[in-house]
Amino acid sequence: MTDVRGVEQVRVSNWLSTHVSGAVAPFSFDLIAGGRSNLTYKVTGADGRRFVLRRPPMGNVLATAHDMGREHRIISAVGKTSVPVAPALGMCTDELVNGAPFYVMGYVEGLVLASPEAGYAFPERLRPAAANSLIDTLADLHAVDPDAIGLGELGKREGYIERQLRRWSTQWEKSKARELPLMEEVHARLSDLRPEQRYTGIVHGDYRLGNALVSEEDGTIQAVLDWELCTLGDLLADVGYLLVYWSDPGPNPMRKNDPSGAPGFPSRAELLGRYAARTGRDLSAIGYYEAFSCWRLACIAEGVLSRYRAGVMADTNEEAEAEDGVLALATRAIRAIEAMA
Repeated sequence: MTDVRGVEQVRVSNWLSTHVSGAVAPFSFDLIAGGRSNLTYKVTGADGRRFVLRRPPMGNVLATAHDMGREHRIISAVGKTSVPVAPALGMCTDELVNGAPFYVMGYVEGLVLASPEAGYAFPERLRPAAANSLIDTLADLHAVDPDAIGLGELGKREGYIERQLRRWSTQWEKSKARELPLMEEVHARLSDLRPEQRYTGIVHGDYRLGNALVSEEDGTIQAVLDWELCTLGDLLADVGYLLVYWSDPGPNPMRKNDPSGAPGFPSRAELLGRYAARTGRDLSAIGYYEAFSCWRLACIAEGVLSRYRAGVMADTNEEAEAEDGVLALATRAIRAIEAMA
């Protein structure tokens, strides 16, 4: 049995056989994505059936982060709607099994477009459909009544940006690896310019093509992934965050995991236009939400950098890149704020 970091294979295999209907041992485990956030593994049973296992990252993490039970609860609830998610199959809270809680969901076929290379490799004829489906799916999520699916107590609804500014400022202080006055400046300016919350509902918190499975047949979104930051609050935060990962067509994407510069993907303006047309919402303040999302993402990235420096990240050769990424996001936030003037 090949050793897989983050999975106690014998105990997890026994748990799967007992708690996941139809799971047939022995199982193989392959890391799909990991290191920076929750770890995701493909699990293949003896009969070829596939599952996905999610667990927290290795090492010390912030107390409010990486709550497996919460994430499992969210995808179970959202699975009752038209928003595509992988089916939730089981939740393990006994840390004796694998050293941390984990949950299991069904395996969904599809491509993850999480780099410029992936964007160019994806058929050009399907790129408009993928972007449109991404926006339409977000609009559908934002139309869901959280009370109707049992998520009415997921979080406080009002004052989202104020609470997020407070929360991530605290997280920054707890996890920062160095002093970076620019981050404090961005926080102060975001606090001063905070807009009134006009639209409230379920906020995914990390919505982008890189967190979706896209059909190779017609470009539609097959499942939205990574719900760990989901809460209730200001819906425009998701739209602003999506802009952080969306470049106008061209060879120089704003982030290395942004596939949208390839020909055929719509522009940022077209993306916003489709969301506005689908929802009827006013996006005139969207620059603020993009700046806020850059700052929040920088706070998260600093936590990743701290884990690199603590030696608990699998791909530690990316430490310098993570350090530069925080500064780039803070700089982009300032520019977005200044562009609002």
